[in-house]
Amino acid sequence: MSGHSRWSQIKRKKGKADVQRGKLFSKILREITVAARNGGADPKVNMRLKAAIESAKEANMPQDNIKRAIQKGTGELPGESYEEITYEGYAPGGVAVMVQVLTDNRNRTAPEVRHLFEKHGGNLGTSGAVAWMFDRKGVIQVDADRIGEDDLLARALDAGATDMRRAEKAYEITTAPAEMDAVRDALQRTGVPVLEAQVTYVPQSTVRVEGATAVSVMRLIEALEDLDDVQHVYANYDIPDEVLEAISAA
Repeated sequence: MSGHSRWSQIKRKKGKADVQRGKLFSKILREITVAARNGGADPKVNMRLKAAIESAKEANMPQDNIKRAIQKGTGELPGESYEEITYEGYAPGGVAVMVQVLTDNRNRTAPEVRHLFEKHGGNLGTSGAVAWMFDRKGVIQVDADRIGEDDLLARALDAGATDMRRAEKAYEITTAPAEMDAVRDALQRTGVPVLEAQVTYVPQSTVRVEGATAVSVMRLIEALEDLDDVQHVYANYDIPDEVLEAISAA
């Protein structure tokens, strides 16, 4: 399983998403607003907006909040103007990191991101420094304890998936970004136990890190994710589940 996907699952089990409910809502609302601004208010034709609305529903966000965020994006209501920026750099151990932000003030955000990289033993690079190491893909995670591999593979390929692999306690199915919704829906209609589905950046290769280096990498990832302006953090680390669990519990 891609590192940040597994890390997200571990954090949810620990309950951090509930503790930071307000911060989570803020990030999702920004995404809804920008998605509506760029692609319109109809989620049937705006896949980015559809995904953002689904994230809002998973977080139990009130419908009125979603509606207002869409109206801010379309200009029906006044709201902030957010700029989309991707920062790239390296964490300790040579781990490549991409940081996607939505900010209303890049003069505030850029120094904050740079400070965190330096504080945690990494360094912020220039545009294009690590983006070439990642591919944009749809990723669908399925509970490996509830379905057999051969059965799932057949269903996934029939639905239009491009690949599947076993990753710890889940199967990770990959699709073309535009096909992710259709593949997920087709799998769910046949009773496949989907855990999570998202369009994300998947590393072409990973960097194995352990011990103190692994701790430093995850402390950087956590600190970046905690910034209000940061929407997503992608990294190509390979850290054993038991180490991620131990770091999360610390």
